[in-house]
Amino acid sequence: MNDRRAMNDPAPQARASALVRRPRLWVVPAALSGLLALLLSLLYMGGIVNPQGDLKDLPIALVNSDTGEPLPGQRQNLGTRIAGAIMSDTSDDKADWRPLTRARAQDELDAGKVYGALVIPSGFTASVGALTTGAATERPTLTVLTNPGKGSLGSSLASQISTRAAQQASQSIGKELTRSAPRAGAAQKLLLADPVTVATEVGHPVGAHSGLGLTAFYYTLLLVLAGFMGGNIISNGVDTALGYADNEIGPWHTRLPTVPITRTQTLLLKMAMTAGITLLTVSLVMLACVTLLGMDASHLPLLWIYSYCASLAVGLGVQAINAAFGGIGQLVSMFVFIVLGLPSSGATVPLQAVPAFYRFLSHFEPMRQLGDGVRAILYFDARGDAGLTRAWTMTALGAVLGVLLGFAMTLYYDRKGHRRLTPQPA
Repeated sequence: MNDRRAMNDPAPQARASALVRRPRLWVVPAALSGLLALLLSLLYMGGIVNPQGDLKDLPIALVNSDTGEPLPGQRQNLGTRIAGAIMSDTSDDKADWRPLTRARAQDELDAGKVYGALVIPSGFTASVGALTTGAATERPTLTVLTNPGKGSLGSSLASQISTRAAQQASQSIGKELTRSAPRAGAAQKLLLADPVTVATEVGHPVGAHSGLGLTAFYYTLLLVLAGFMGGNIISNGVDTALGYADNEIGPWHTRLPTVPITRTQTLLLKMAMTAGITLLTVSLVMLACVTLLGMDASHLPLLWIYSYCASLAVGLGVQAINAAFGGIGQLVSMFVFIVLGLPSSGATVPLQAVPAFYRFLSHFEPMRQLGDGVRAILYFDARGDAGLTRAWTMTALGAVLGVLLGFAMTLYYDRKGHRRLTPQPA
């Protein structure tokens, strides 16, 4: 009778007030949470905190179309002198000036190879000379071209640099004109002191529904998140269905019978499901962005195919990392695909304006590779030299390396006899 009562009595229950005083219970969660918070702060803020200070060699086209005769007493026309002064200035390394023809500069704007351009028009010298004779009908103009498809911040930085160079050229010309016209009136001297107007125009326009050049970044982020979250959901769902993980929803808890299966076969199942479910997630992403929200997008079949391959590469990588690292795999994949990917993507802050560490990461971090492909399709007519060719290559390479890593680790674990079979809960 006593034995039966003992069997029916509930087991003693632990109390939170007692457990909370155990230091060992705090150590691992506190250490991991603190380290994660520190790393997130350093990595995210470190990439954007000082773009002006970190800026170096931002590609900007320099177009000199001035073919006029030099002013009296000068050996070169003003366009040649301005271009030469800009190119020879070694006091500032923020810009990588590229002397190009007008047609070539437009081609590089259309391919996303430059962030902007400074254009010296034809007849510039003649229009400046007319100011001293009183025959001028309008002020000479230097044109700054922007490239919003490269991102609003990158285009803005290029515009600022080009505008500053044009204003310095105007002031230099003004000093010469003022000296050459000592008898000019007060109004004319004011005009001669700063004779050039700087006009800003869009060199390669994007659509009105392109988020000022940011839709490529957010669309890429959606693809990465769909692959990352989908991969983890599939991994957890398979483990639960095969009896290797508990299923707890609210107060309900279940543990299904364990299915005997090797780690390699489990990974194969998860990757196959990832390939199938990614078809759905990518289609819904495109449906929401393009159809429901009206995002500007062309080359829709190519965009869908590339989106699928990009998101699938992320999903396969997640499955491989989870198989290799086990319980901490989700944390590792979060760092690989998101934490390190965002600041090194070059999408919101140009890579020329981030510290060298992030430029190094950008050579292989997935988000940068995927973002270049999406940007090329959305803004630059799907041109291969706009980054699409490299994006395809790196996406394929990343997917292959992920698959190889995953199966290499699971085969190794299987051969070593590291089975996942666990006893059923009491």
